[in-house]
Amino acid sequence: MPDIHKLSVKRVKGIGDRRSSALEQVGIHTVADLLGFLPSRYLDRSTETPIAQLPLKQEATVVGEVVASRMVPGRRPRFVATIRDESAELDCVWFGGYKYMNDAFKVGDWVSVGGKVTDYRGQRQISHPEVELLSGSEEDEDDRVHTGQIVPLHRTTANMKSSSLTARTLRRLIWDALEALDIDDSMRPDLREGLPSLGAAYRAVHFPESLDDVEAGRRRLAYDELLTVAVWGLSQRPRGSAMAVTSQDSATRLVESLPFDLTGGQQRALSEIQHDMTSEGTLHRLLQGDVGSGKTLVALMAALAVVDSGAQVAIMVPTEVLAEQHANNIQLMVEPLGIRAGLLTGRLRAADRRAAEALVASGQTQIVIGTHALLQEGTVFKQLGLVVVDEQHRFGVTQRLTLREKGEDAHLLVMTATPIPRSLALTLYGHLEVSTIDEMPLGRQPIKTGLRKGKDRDNAFSFIREQVTAGRQAYIVYPRVEGSRGVRSAKAAYEELTEGPLSGLRVGLIYGSLKGQEKSTVMEGFRSGEIDVLVSTTVVEVGVDVANATVMMIEHAERFGLSQLHQLRGRVGRGEAESYCILIADPDEELTEDAEARLNAMCETTDGFRISELDLEIRGAGQLFGTRQAGLPEFRYADLIRDQDLIEQARQVGDRIAETDPDLLGYPWLQERIEALTASGLTIAESG
Repeated sequence: MPDIHKLSVKRVKGIGDRRSSALEQVGIHTVADLLGFLPSRYLDRSTETPIAQLPLKQEATVVGEVVASRMVPGRRPRFVATIRDESAELDCVWFGGYKYMNDAFKVGDWVSVGGKVTDYRGQRQISHPEVELLSGSEEDEDDRVHTGQIVPLHRTTANMKSSSLTARTLRRLIWDALEALDIDDSMRPDLREGLPSLGAAYRAVHFPESLDDVEAGRRRLAYDELLTVAVWGLSQRPRGSAMAVTSQDSATRLVESLPFDLTGGQQRALSEIQHDMTSEGTLHRLLQGDVGSGKTLVALMAALAVVDSGAQVAIMVPTEVLAEQHANNIQLMVEPLGIRAGLLTGRLRAADRRAAEALVASGQTQIVIGTHALLQEGTVFKQLGLVVVDEQHRFGVTQRLTLREKGEDAHLLVMTATPIPRSLALTLYGHLEVSTIDEMPLGRQPIKTGLRKGKDRDNAFSFIREQVTAGRQAYIVYPRVEGSRGVRSAKAAYEELTEGPLSGLRVGLIYGSLKGQEKSTVMEGFRSGEIDVLVSTTVVEVGVDVANATVMMIEHAERFGLSQLHQLRGRVGRGEAESYCILIADPDEELTEDAEARLNAMCETTDGFRISELDLEIRGAGQLFGTRQAGLPEFRYADLIRDQDLIEQARQVGDRIAETDPDLLGYPWLQERIEALTASGLTIAESG
């Protein structure tokens, strides 16, 4: 039996050049593509009620043939289409002179109409019904495909309709394909563990006996996708062995010098990292935890173990502001241990950069913190043993690999402050082991969060002034640096605030495109307390740590994503004083349902894991991660929210396959699917 993934759709009876061209416009090239073109919804005709027996004043669905259509003039002009089944006729009525309906219905069309049935002068009718155009009349077709059962309804495009590809015709073509082909299932039953065969799955989603059959079929198709991605991700794992770490002396000394104890979550994560680095394999791990959970400290202790073992560490971060902060903090912590940390960013003067690169090349700088500048050819390591990537979603896999390849089988630790449920991590980060810090350090203050409309801005500014008078500091964040219609910008707000509500206070302005030295000067002024209020764009979203800041005010909060809002909120509450997050929504703009859900979620919880779950529920995985950003194919069947049990199952089976047959010699069909995904230009490792 030919592989349906390679069999041209033209092999199906009734599909010639014109129809195949129309199908290609919606991505249908093969028989597998055709069978994978799932219905958008289903019409249950298995319990159809004849028109003559329709109960009045109740919702009903009726299928019939259009036998007449007309405009009826009068004080309330109306369009009437009459449909007929074997028992009686039913009028569908649209009041208000719907002239365009003349083109929507043609005598002979078969339609499904739904709505509340009423009686008008002895004639049954439905006013303003929902209508589904099923087809034109095709008397020679076998009606068993279209009636008397649960009938699939496929979305069709204008181009498809122009090539005579109606929903009815698509049903016939899919039916013929299933009847003509003996679909071979390459996946052994032990790999799919109770899920139906491929042929049964396709028949279940297209011509089910019940809606439960539809879900069972979809789950099998979803599992195929998830298993392919799981094995694909696992294939990205390094097979060689990196340098084994032999000493934890400096890490132990650092912990002993800290004025606090590590949390249980930090201890567990560190233990998992140390196990990977002291084994015969390679550390290839994602460290996730909420904002302020102490991920950087855990990474630093891993870095110290590598330095003790004679190698260097590169810590790559997305912004110069964060690089400078990490470099300052890390140098203060490691200098007493006799270890040198250095900074390498693009804004360094040429002479300073050459000097910094020379120290790295000679091995004198043992821990180097930098931005994308670490990727440049001029940055050479004497012996790179560990790569740490902070805020990993800001970097692509090519960038991480470029840095990692500056060493020989270097260990890799990537970190994210946007935690996600474990099952999703298995999909998004399938090539990485996952460690989670699920506790916050003692002493972290809960952040009070409130939503205000723009008219309450003056009260918010008064509150900021009170906080500054009490010796505290504040952030005010805007979505844009320059203005646009209806959106207040950071630059405009800075001028307005210094002359108005915050006059007399020391106000600073920072944004991403500000020159490096100016940016550093502003941030240092805020850290040292010389600036009371920092007006900013999202350049302060990650990593900025000023313990004295107690207020985060976010203008046009409805324009930010939920995870981004949570990250911004995490800039306060880092000291001993009570802290606040004030979300300002535009009073002149009605909030969308999603925006309202995001803002309400921010007010309900400060738990990053719960925030992540809510973000997933609100936006769905596709929008939350984005196919290109997350490196995932755009799943046609799998739902990363409701299919979490399938994700777990696919990962377990994938682990088994990767362990017993890493080159997939016994799974050519799986290898072909992975190659197809790779050829599409996507790479699962983009996500981690």
